[in-house]
Amino acid sequence: MPINVTLDVMLAKRKKRAKDLAEQIGLSETQMSQLRNGKVKGVRFETISKICFILECQPSDILEYIVDENDMNAFN
Repeated sequence: MPINVTLDVMLAKRKKRAKDLAEQIGLSETQMSQLRNGKVKGVRFETISKICFILECQPSDILEYIVDENDMNAFN
């Protein structure tokens, strides 16, 4: 998948634990782990907003798009 979750990087920069963040935004530790590992098929904008508010960051600080030429061929 061309979307890479870089939430761990921002957690480290902010010296926060994923467990604490999960509790603050209302996710279970399992859901947080799946999000951090990119194992989710989707994420609500509300969840991204809460993460960004607490970590004082932008969505681009926790998500990145990686260009994959094979994926581009699927759109043609």
